[in-house]
Amino acid sequence: QVFAGLAQEAVSQCAETVMVGRRLVTRKSTVLDGELFLIKHLLILREQIAPFDTEFSVTHKDLDFTHMREHMRRIVTGDTSVFSKQAIFSLVTTAGPRILENHVDSKKDLEKQLKATCEEFIMTVTKLTVEPMLSFITKVTAVKVASSANTTDAPKSLREQAFAAPDKLSEVVKQVNDAMNDQLPRAWDKLKLYLTKPSTRAILFKPVKSNIAEAHAQIARLLETEYTPEDRAGIGLLGAAELATKLDGLN
Repeated sequence: QVFAGLAQEAVSQCAETVMVGRRLVTRKSTVLDGELFLIKHLLILREQIAPFDTEFSVTHKDLDFTHMREHMRRIVTGDTSVFSKQAIFSLVTTAGPRILENHVDSKKDLEKQLKATCEEFIMTVTKLTVEPMLSFITKVTAVKVASSANTTDAPKSLREQAFAAPDKLSEVVKQVNDAMNDQLPRAWDKLKLYLTKPSTRAILFKPVKSNIAEAHAQIARLLETEYTPEDRAGIGLLGAAELATKLDGLN
């Protein structure tokens, strides 16, 4: 029990130190660096504690007197006499201190923090790459909802909307293509710098690739249903096969 308490405290302190390091790295470099710094060192910490067959948890017990305030207030203000049978009975039955238990499991907390930081990294890289597409899709959804609620005016086609004109969508696609050639490879290089195991990198980057592919697929469906063949030819969206080849080329 003593060792479990010490182990829990040690792991908590290590995790907190790494969190502080993440904030320093973020300030001096980028959000992406901060996230990868934290992921790297949480993975190291998890590997270091894995061989130990012990619980990294402890239960703290505290006495809670907060519910006694009303009893004391009534006694101090004279509403109740401390010598009355009712007051004595109330104090004995309801005014005793309560025991509060707080269970802390550093190993589970570490896993939660690691999972949350991995999700943050995935969203950071996704937004760095396809944020223009995500914003465009959000606007399209809002326009379609508004159009379905409007029963008086004839709705405009999507390509007639100012934000979704073919030239505007072409600009969105170009921004994403540029990010695919610049921001995404940079993020991958940072990932290789912080995480040396190819299997770990593959697991962490797989959802990023899926998000990028899904964003392209949604734009492709809009092009197919809302735009003309001439529009599609001029917008320059990567096809599914070409996109997959580009994503798989990150190694």
